[in-house]
Amino acid sequence: MSGPMDAAVTPLPFADAVEDPHEELLDRVFFALSDPVRRAILRRLGEERLLVSEVAAPFAISLQAVSRHVQVLVQAGLVQQERTGRVARCRLEVGPMFAAAVWINEYSRYWQAQFDALAGWVKKLARGSRADGRRAPGGRRRPARSSRGRPRQRAERSR
Repeated sequence: MSGPMDAAVTPLPFADAVEDPHEELLDRVFFALSDPVRRAILRRLGEERLLVSEVAAPFAISLQAVSRHVQVLVQAGLVQQERTGRVARCRLEVGPMFAAAVWINEYSRYWQAQFDALAGWVKKLARGSRADGRRAPGGRRRPARSSRGRPRQRAERSR
């Protein structure tokens, strides 16, 4: 079975030549995933193998347009086409998507640091509240509670 980079690939319209084949794969995957029609095609192919005409059925675009989208997905290695004569059945290939997920995960430490800072801020706010319901510096006032633990109803003022 051939890998996603074995097929002859056309250059991406916006990119210069890339030395690293892994970087080229990522460029192609992210380019392919940037279009909502192609993402919808991948969702459909995640359920079953389909002919291009079957892939095109729910879309309000021409069969030729869907075929071009499928070719972009093939170039990215996200779709494999298995040909039997003139019939080409498409199936999802998850390897390149996994490579993209690994690349994205490398940056998780940056957003994890933001989540850690947010958690520290929330803890600081929680410590700012006092048990007696009065405001502590930087804290918010909590509603007074009845002996049953429910918020007390304020008596309506008569006018």
